Amino acid sequence: MSMLDLSRLQFAVTTVYHFLFVPITIGMSFLVAIMQTAWVRTGHEKWLKATKFFGKIFLINFAMGVVTGIVQEFQFGMNWSDFSRFVGDIFGAPLAVEGLLAFFLESTFLGLWIFGWDRLPKKVHLLMIWLAATGTLLSAYFILAANSFMQHPTAYVYNPEKNRLQLLNFGDVLTQNTTIITFTHTISACILTGGAVVAGIAAWLLVRGRNIDVARATIKLGIGAIFVGALALGYTGDQQARIMVQQQPMKMAAAEALYETAAPAPFSIFTIGTLDGSAPIYSLDIPHGLSLLATHTLDGQVQGINNLQAQYEKQYGPGSYKPNIPVAYWGFRLMIGVGMLAALWGVFALWAIRKGRNPRSKWFARIALTVPFLPLIANSAGWIFTEMGRQPWLVFGQLKTPAGVSPTSTSWIVGISLVVFTLLYGVLAVVEFGLIRRAVILGPPDDVIDPFGEDKSDSDRPLSITY
Repeated sequence: MSMLDLSRLQFAVTTVYHFLFVPITIGMSFLVAIMQTAWVRTGHEKWLKATKFFGKIFLINFAMGVVTGIVQEFQFGMNWSDFSRFVGDIFGAPLAVEGLLAFFLESTFLGLWIFGWDRLPKKVHLLMIWLAATGTLLSAYFILAANSFMQHPTAYVYNPEKNRLQLLNFGDVLTQNTTIITFTHTISACILTGGAVVAGIAAWLLVRGRNIDVARATIKLGIGAIFVGALALGYTGDQQARIMVQQQPMKMAAAEALYETAAPAPFSIFTIGTLDGSAPIYSLDIPHGLSLLATHTLDGQVQGINNLQAQYEKQYGPGSYKPNIPVAYWGFRLMIGVGMLAALWGVFALWAIRKGRNPRSKWFARIALTVPFLPLIANSAGWIFTEMGRQPWLVFGQLKTPAGVSPTSTSWIVGISLVVFTLLYGVLAVVEFGLIRRAVILGPPDDVIDPFGEDKSDSDRPLSITY
């Protein structure tokens, strides 16, 4: 493999692995905050147990996300230095704000929440988890603003003397429509993911007959989050598709393996056979479906891959501007299909616990434990589609991927680091799974003492972390 291929593969491994933890952390931060709010407002012990139980799982994921995120950002300077030099004035600004402001506030408030259980007033302590959760949103927003600039460059000027892009208006980068719709779509996925984790674990507890009061309360909360996330994903996904057609029509054409411009254009549910433009063995289509998705009209025109290839050759010069069609096609379907499975499980689980019923089927428990993995698969497929569908561009219309790699890197250096990171992440995955598995098996605490219920002197306060 070439140094370019290895650099791309390494960034893919670290990014996809890192993004396994991000949606869980963001989604669960708000669900844990809701659990603690319910406890503060009602005084019911079940909500305190739920807060401590799911708060432990949330913290494990947060720690893993921090570790993997740092490694990911180092690659911009190590493997992609020409990209960083070309677009660093713009790309670096939201990342700097994220690190110096959003992540700093997020980690600070989270630290106060961890250590402040018996040291802060009850409502002030509750405020800490809400502020930490808000910090996760801010971090996501600034990072997605940087990525959205790569998808749709705006508010910049090209400096031919320095051969780099220069920022004109930071506010425009933060508020362009690509940033806003990408953020809302991603946060919707985080809500669904957090809900799937909470509901899946709570369903397992129900079947095992453990902490029934906690399990019933949290499975309803988790299912509610699944429904909210699924509905929001449907709306934001529709809006994002329309923006994609306007800004990156090749990505949408690749997602449908649509080679020739069509009006109306069908939506392909799945295809058996090749995706190279020849007649497939079998294809199941929804007539007018793609036209409706892309233009909100039944007969709207959608540009095809071949037509766009000819257009881009005239605009940008000779070369292939087609992304990997099978990856884009199946990634798009995997993102939608697997995400819908999680929502369908939510409907089934709500039916299973109706009128105070507690399911006892082992199959229900086994399926429930697989549910948290469904949105993780959908999230990963969505990001792979988003990034691979933009190829061959690193910055759409401005910088191709081969031009962004570090000129001093070698295949050996990148290859060795790729192996090391992959093995390290494999070990971290085992550790992560083991910690969460142990926490789930232990379950919520059987008895809890209100940490704010007694007036302790400083000498009586324990110095250990609650978790």
